[in-house]
Amino acid sequence: MTGAVATAPAARTGRAPAPRPVSPTARQMRRAGWWFLAVPLALFVVFMLLPMGMAAVISLTDYAIIGDTAWVGWQNYARIWDDAFFWTALRNTARYTLMYVPLGLVVALGTALLLNRSYRAVRLFRTLFYIPVVSSTVATATIWYWLLNPQKGLLNVALGWFGIDGPRWLYDSQWAMTAIVLMSVWAGFGTNMIIFLGGLQGVPGDLYEAARLDGANVWQQFRYVTLPSLTRTTFLVSTLLIIGAFQVFDQAYVLTKGGPGNSTVTMVYYIYNKGFGSLEMGYASALSFVLFLIILVFSLINARLNRPGDGGRVRRRRVPAAVPSAVAAR
Repeated sequence: MTGAVATAPAARTGRAPAPRPVSPTARQMRRAGWWFLAVPLALFVVFMLLPMGMAAVISLTDYAIIGDTAWVGWQNYARIWDDAFFWTALRNTARYTLMYVPLGLVVALGTALLLNRSYRAVRLFRTLFYIPVVSSTVATATIWYWLLNPQKGLLNVALGWFGIDGPRWLYDSQWAMTAIVLMSVWAGFGTNMIIFLGGLQGVPGDLYEAARLDGANVWQQFRYVTLPSLTRTTFLVSTLLIIGAFQVFDQAYVLTKGGPGNSTVTMVYYIYNKGFGSLEMGYASALSFVLFLIILVFSLINARLNRPGDGGRVRRRRVPAAVPSAVAAR
């Protein structure tokens, strides 16, 4: 009763209660938090925002490192439209992306499903599959250069066991990009495998148990439990794959130098040639911002298709009657 009487005047006057004083310890922790935040923020500004701003200015000039610099405005961007070599590089990059992203998703998810076990040997395989990620790109490309050798390469030798005459891989314009995709998937699927493993281990086990009790087979469990639960994970992995696909450079530079017949010249490779080969830094900067817009558009499309905001829920009306009710209820 005393407490009610004491708070009655404050309620009648409508005044907010006085803020609680901040202790010196809390104030010190808040100050320390700002200091910790300031370090990565400063690095982001110095090594990301500042170079991007400088590149935006350079893209409006004919800066060539050597000689005078003149302001050309939007001429570099207008020049891109009539650049036939740009469209060749864009077409090659799109072809690489269409092959690399789906294959990268399938390989990473399939490997994660195989390694989502509690056996001791699984830890060893997880480590082995992750080694290519931390290996040097040059060393990895050298290994694949010999694996793809038309005469004595291990891949063509293995195909010969089945009576298949292997292609000339890096020396054939129809197969060179496929060879680069194979190497890229092998060298980078370890990271995506780890991400999928984290998503798989976050799926509640009672969903699988309920599905098994209702008679769901392995495929139905995968389709109606595993895949919907990995919606956000799939969105993350596919976005990383799309960004990495449009920025591919090392593999094409080391394995093929853009050949044969410019069949493996990618966007970043073309930007590199224009900037450091022809010293057309202004035009290379304009190409970089066009590439940034392309990546942004495709990332937004991917976000729309995957819809990570749905939370991985399966709509009841999409589940056929043959699927267990426990899975459909989710």
